Amino acid sequence: MLTTPLSATPPALSRMALECRAAAEVVAAQLAQDAEVYAAFTHSLRQQAPAVLATIARGSSDHAAHYLAYLVMARLGLLVASLPMSLVTLYRSPLHCRGVVGLAFSQSGQSPDLIAPTDYLRQGGARTAAFVNDAQSPLARAAEFVLPLRAGPELSVAATKSYIAQLSASARLMAEWQDDAALRAALHALPEALARAAGLDWGRALPALQGVDRLFVIGRGPSLAIAEEAALKFKETCGISAEAFSGAEVQHGPMALVGQGFATLVFAPRGPAQAQLVELAANLRQRGATVLLAAPAGTPGADLPLHSTGHEHLDPIAAIQSFYPMVEQLARARGLDPDQPPHLSKVTRTQ
Repeated sequence: MLTTPLSATPPALSRMALECRAAAEVVAAQLAQDAEVYAAFTHSLRQQAPAVLATIARGSSDHAAHYLAYLVMARLGLLVASLPMSLVTLYRSPLHCRGVVGLAFSQSGQSPDLIAPTDYLRQGGARTAAFVNDAQSPLARAAEFVLPLRAGPELSVAATKSYIAQLSASARLMAEWQDDAALRAALHALPEALARAAGLDWGRALPALQGVDRLFVIGRGPSLAIAEEAALKFKETCGISAEAFSGAEVQHGPMALVGQGFATLVFAPRGPAQAQLVELAANLRQRGATVLLAAPAGTPGADLPLHSTGHEHLDPIAAIQSFYPMVEQLARARGLDPDQPPHLSKVTRTQ
């Protein structure tokens, strides 16, 4: 087990370590800019409510889109669908675009299977917006509204600060759309919360996960998007076959795989799903599973600490901020370079 907390500077910081620790500054810079863009887009949304929203994203960006989808459906009652990009790029399917709002998420803004659907929707009469780090990218040019992530250059293949920037931009959109003073105030306190979250000691996870080759990552509600992102990071940086499930879904077929020593990471931040997730963690332990329960201080059975923000809908952002330094250290403990995952590149151009 580590003898020092993850907040301590390791002997040689990888690009991934540096970038994930920069997220607090990124979010602060993001919140200080682009007020007129958010105002114009949310004015449009209030003036003409969408019939349906469609998200357009891949990889980590798709997980951020799932987080926004949850916020929109839970807070506004509007339906959100994830658009299979192959419908436009490969199958040339005729999509009815009137009344649709398309929301594209990307770090680079370079992938054809994001650009083409965004352009298709806009040409068909839909309103479109891009959450993108490169505000001069082809994706940004394809969208009607551009919501810059302001994450700066991200050189590590594994996205970290840009993913957190997508989450904070999503929450900012909701705060402005609903004119929610409480969420807006919590957002402005988010950078400090992220700095605290990055310094939490998740060292207990390293010996538990260093030798595993598969695991489940579990969340529910807005934390499911975080579980999805964590599972991806286990795959790409650590070579672990990780699957993400909701706390309800895992109790169907996937539970058959859980036995003695099977590893699980359960995200249980504040909210209506927390009690069920804590109970699930206890049940998994009874089956003999190796369980890491990430939860706020005082939660029964918690193994890994979570920092609570000023609003429970922002707590998942702090949770993934605490996760990133741990998974980067886990990759190095397993003899891998987190900056150079095999068979991957920073920009993926698929159709």
